[in-house]
Amino acid sequence: MASEVFLCLAALLPLVADWRDIRQGRLIPALTYADQPYVVRTDDGAWLLCLTTGPGREGETGQRVITVRSRDQGRSWSSPVPVEPENSPENSYAVMLKVPSGRVYIFYNHNTDNVREIIADKPAYPDGVCRRVDSLGYFVFKYSDDHGRTWSARRYIIPLRDFEIDRRNPYGGKLKFFWNVGRPFVWKGAAYVPIHKVGGIGEGFFTSSEGALLTSPNLLTERDPEKIRWETLPEGDIGLRAPAGGGPIAEEQSFVVLSDGSFFCVYRTIDGYPACTYSRDGGRTWEPPQYLRYDDGRLVKHPRAANFIWRCENGKYLYWFHNHGGRWLAEHPQRRTIAYLDRNPAWLAAAVEADSPRGKILRFSQPEILLYDDDPLIRISYPDLIEEAGRFFVTETQKHIARVHEIDRELLEGLWNQFESRTISRRGLLLELPAADGTMPKQVLAPQLPDFVQRSSGPDYGTVHSRAGLSLELTVRFRSLSAGQTLLDNRTHEGRGFALLTAAGGRLEILLNDGRTENRWSSDPGMLSLGRLHHVAVIVDGGPRIILFVIDGKLCDGGQARQFGWGRFSPHLRSAAGDRLLRIGPDFQGELRAFRLYGRALRVSEAVAHARAALSPAKALTAKRGPQRH
Repeated sequence: MASEVFLCLAALLPLVADWRDIRQGRLIPALTYADQPYVVRTDDGAWLLCLTTGPGREGETGQRVITVRSRDQGRSWSSPVPVEPENSPENSYAVMLKVPSGRVYIFYNHNTDNVREIIADKPAYPDGVCRRVDSLGYFVFKYSDDHGRTWSARRYIIPLRDFEIDRRNPYGGKLKFFWNVGRPFVWKGAAYVPIHKVGGIGEGFFTSSEGALLTSPNLLTERDPEKIRWETLPEGDIGLRAPAGGGPIAEEQSFVVLSDGSFFCVYRTIDGYPACTYSRDGGRTWEPPQYLRYDDGRLVKHPRAANFIWRCENGKYLYWFHNHGGRWLAEHPQRRTIAYLDRNPAWLAAAVEADSPRGKILRFSQPEILLYDDDPLIRISYPDLIEEAGRFFVTETQKHIARVHEIDRELLEGLWNQFESRTISRRGLLLELPAADGTMPKQVLAPQLPDFVQRSSGPDYGTVHSRAGLSLELTVRFRSLSAGQTLLDNRTHEGRGFALLTAAGGRLEILLNDGRTENRWSSDPGMLSLGRLHHVAVIVDGGPRIILFVIDGKLCDGGQARQFGWGRFSPHLRSAAGDRLLRIGPDFQGELRAFRLYGRALRVSEAVAHARAALSPAKALTAKRGPQRH
């Protein structure tokens, strides 16, 4: 390992103002491949991070687990420590748990028998053989009594009870296929470690999968590793699968313990939605799995990617996912593979506990964009959350570079407060109508709008993305939803500027034109109705260059009409500035009661609060002006 070069270089591209851009993050040392950068805080105050890495791509020979330590929240890292000897067979997909004594356990796959090929399905593998061998063998652990500086020389095998899925694999369970990405947890003095069982190898690599838990009643107190006892849950022969009628994939289970001792689990499928379930008896039995829903009752969309939930010290929760999918994935002929795509941006929702006849349940907020890369094909995944002294950090990887990022606390507070907030933000407000007399004008002088793209002051005078944005916010009642009505329009005679129009299917459409490129995106159908007062927020976010519609406090996610409810606009769009006059409702058939124009991208949580203030009779609050990282 000493001869290999670990990637921990300064970003080559110039830094930008938006902390959500993953290039702003602090780099984590790795070889060519970097996966599952997970952290525990050790008793000596350091961050101990484990990482699956290797000199090639994911699954290639040489893949191994390393650990590194940081005492400055990821600004610098110690030299990597290999958990296994350099010549060891594949060892991969590690997670860690610190016990009360300060000892740290690390759990991972180990190809102990050095299996070099396995039976796989045709035609995905034309010769019926797969030579990727990193997700099989034995589930093992080592431990560290010096805060991760060294690891025990010996590894210890955790026995895995056979399920039906194991016995149906090509080896009848004698060779097991599995891996883990789920964070271990503790409940009532017992340790729990997730495991994802696999039934076969073929199209999409894993052809069937389900979740289980390994629990130890004495890991937290027993010093002799040989005396540690393990049990595989749930009881019976079947693990956590997709909901009834779903596909064969149910994997990467993520668990949290609620305040009443209930376990909540969320996991990925290839059905276009994440699955979830609750256990009320310590993981022994589980309620029938369901697809996850927002608090408003709509299904959460998510592809075949990690979606993790974390409980925070304040007793509230954060949920990482990717906010697209639906039946377009479930019905796709290559859904096992196509569902791996589009992990950029990463989205974050909040959850809070609520009571139900069965026990505590979770209510999920509307989401915010947490992280993005300018290249839409870059995938961002396998995060971990670190909470330290009131600050929040998240790790992530795009499989080649892993990073750690500090999360703006204001974004988190906005998410957690979504269920009650009605505060009106005035930061970045450029225009608010009507004026004091209450009459909506037919036109006003258009305020100056921010540029999305600027010219560099460098010697090449090239492109600089300002990461600026704008937001339109209306309280409106429709007498007609026929297409082509103009609500707002500042376009010049040549089309330069922006317009908000009604579109086919009862939708709204925003048009952005700088004279060189034209971009448009619409709201979801079925969200507007005649005669009802609606609140509409159109958010043009110049960081990830994404357009969002939030209608009556609900973020458009495509529903049953399309895979994505949010759309990208061109990185070459310079501005939405147009005519000196902004025309208001010149042919609109309805009532435009209120309008705000912001020279920045509102957060979804702000749009939700504004909707509540506009549509409910209680008095709205006004936020104080102040700086905000966005």
